[in-house]
Amino acid sequence: MNQISKTAKAEERAYSGDADRPTGSYLVTLLAYGASVGAIAAVTRLAGKRPPEGLSPWDLFLVSISTHKLSRLIAKDPVTSPLRAPFTRFQGASGPAELHEEVRGSGPRHAIGELVTCPFCMAQWVATAHVAGLVLNPRFTRLAAATMTAVGVADWLQLGYAWLQQRAQGDGDEEG
Repeated sequence: MNQISKTAKAEERAYSGDADRPTGSYLVTLLAYGASVGAIAAVTRLAGKRPPEGLSPWDLFLVSISTHKLSRLIAKDPVTSPLRAPFTRFQGASGPAELHEEVRGSGPRHAIGELVTCPFCMAQWVATAHVAGLVLNPRFTRLAAATMTAVGVADWLQLGYAWLQQRAQGDGDEEG
């Protein structure tokens, strides 16, 4: 086992170069994801549930928009910053109702910080939870996903409205 550990450390150094890349912690994160998927499969089997033959276009749309919104909410929203605080440092606003935070620490803290501040990274976990929910409790999952989808669409409408207001004000300034 000691030789495996030495080889892994040597590979990590060769990969990372001078950068501090917590590849061992990334591996643990991958294993945690795999274990989560395995646990979901076991619970599904124990509950006597079967995965659907496929997802309807409506379910795919609902889960996609909901995954986008929930991933950004977890990774960027000011209200969820207490969840990210042990792994990040506040840097300022990065957009409407979104924060810019720098990942801090090393090893596991850094790896978790990268996960919880990256909406692209969070999307994998959120989508997996959505799909598991569609198997285990589809009615509740559709309701929750519909809620997040509505919030996501409302965000786009708010941004579009603000953009139209700015254009209208800008056009009015040019004429006067």
